Amino acid sequence: MQKDDEKGVGSRGEEFLQVFKRGAEFTQELLKENERLRYQIVQLEEAVKKKPSGLLVEEETARLRKRIEDLEQENSEIVTRFQKVEEENFDFANRYVEVENQNNMLANLYIASYQLHSTLDHREVLQVITEIVINLIGAEEFAIMVIDEKHRHLQAVACEGLELKKIPIIRLGEGIIGEAAKSGENYFIDHMQGYVRDMHAPLVCIPLKIKDYVIGVIGIYKLLEQKDEFADVDYELFTLLAGHAATAIFSSKLYSESERKLSTIQGFIDLMTK
Repeated sequence: MQKDDEKGVGSRGEEFLQVFKRGAEFTQELLKENERLRYQIVQLEEAVKKKPSGLLVEEETARLRKRIEDLEQENSEIVTRFQKVEEENFDFANRYVEVENQNNMLANLYIASYQLHSTLDHREVLQVITEIVINLIGAEEFAIMVIDEKHRHLQAVACEGLELKKIPIIRLGEGIIGEAAKSGENYFIDHMQGYVRDMHAPLVCIPLKIKDYVIGVIGIYKLLEQKDEFADVDYELFTLLAGHAATAIFSSKLYSESERKLSTIQGFIDLMTK
């Protein structure tokens, strides 16, 4: 569907370019005709001065003046049409760029999600999520926090641009982060300008959900310099990232726990058999 939209946008863009070329050629012809008629008027006016009583000359002058007025009106209408076409072409160009950016973003997300689900090592999963948040979202300072079901609080397990030990433990329902983890709803600050980092109040808080089950959050505290605001595609990306990251973290965590239990059981069996 997106490819059809891109072809449609490209086709319309090509049509607009052809209209521009034909319009430009027509405008040049109008200007040349206008100049030629004005020159004839000057000649006729000179003739009228020499022969004031020449009725035919006056009629020809009036006819030429009317022709020039018609050409000027027609030229004005063409200029107006060009402006409208130019505005439409600008809108289509912006739409094409937006579609192209979305395609690139989805392609990058596909590659990232493939990497995310290609390992069950918990540390590797956290590292891949960190790279996704940096490269796809454009975050410079953020923390990945996981819910401790036993103690009902959130604790940071990975971060970027921050000291892990300085990230506070937050109880479920407490503040912006705790409320996002409890409700499962994304949080975005209203205005990023003038924001001062507050570990309890990030710029963005993304719950990591498997359906309605929240396993943690990603709190973003600072964006890269080249990114001063979020685009519409970013909000969609947050939702996709939340699902993929939550599944990968949950799976790797279960795998790590099962590996530890298996190792413990194997050690117990070896001890009993000796």
